[in-house]
Amino acid sequence: MTGTGQYADVNGINLYHESYGTGAPLILLHGGLGSGEMFGPILPVLADHHRVITVDLQGHGRTADIDRPLDVRLMAGDVAALIDHLGLDRPDVVGYSLGGGVAFQVAFQFPEKVGRLVAASANIRRDAIYPEMLQQQGQVSAAAAEFMKETPMYELYQRVAPRPADFPRLLDKIGVAMARDFDFTEEVRGLRVPTLVVAADADMAPPSHFAEVFGLLGGGLRDGGWMGESRPEGGHALALLPGLTHYNLFRSPLFAAVTLAFLDQE
Repeated sequence: MTGTGQYADVNGINLYHESYGTGAPLILLHGGLGSGEMFGPILPVLADHHRVITVDLQGHGRTADIDRPLDVRLMAGDVAALIDHLGLDRPDVVGYSLGGGVAFQVAFQFPEKVGRLVAASANIRRDAIYPEMLQQQGQVSAAAAEFMKETPMYELYQRVAPRPADFPRLLDKIGVAMARDFDFTEEVRGLRVPTLVVAADADMAPPSHFAEVFGLLGGGLRDGGWMGESRPEGGHALALLPGLTHYNLFRSPLFAAVTLAFLDQE
């Protein structure tokens, strides 16, 4: 499926984005070392119902890096500026992994700009990730570039990046970002945007972590009631997707299905 791609000069970055379909706007944010292209398998389904805007985040895909850290809080400012630039009225924001972290931040910092939020495979505390995964993340740096030359991430970057030689620099920045401790428990507790928490049943953090995030939003504390009258007050929901992992959730029809079910409910 081909969309129309263009750049927006916003917030000090030249942000690449593509638009697909028509309808209520949905901003779709990719995972680390990926780009909007990652969502290719599910884009047609989403674009059947929405105007889908994929964004290539700082230093990823067709968006060149700029001189600032790779930080979800700063990238959220880029997305908020893009919402204004495109004149969108409270689009839904859907993000996966790194993009889920950015999506959370857009809702934390700019709740008035967001309709609904879907955060997939996005842990809210660094220590929620399995210890062996934290160890692997600690090895991500420019030195790993040589070993990644056979990977889809490297192939994509070489094909679309404005400066293909920046790949080692991107790995360095991602390594630094992943090493930084974070805990967004209080921000989640204060969320004022209807939120769907999504994870694979074999994700990078245990299912209990995503249930904990749902709990911070008032979920899982009581029976929902015959008419759903006792569901979480903010309209929040939780989806654990069976048979998936952190590495294939983003292209799964199940992810598209639960996202649409949440965004399009009456």
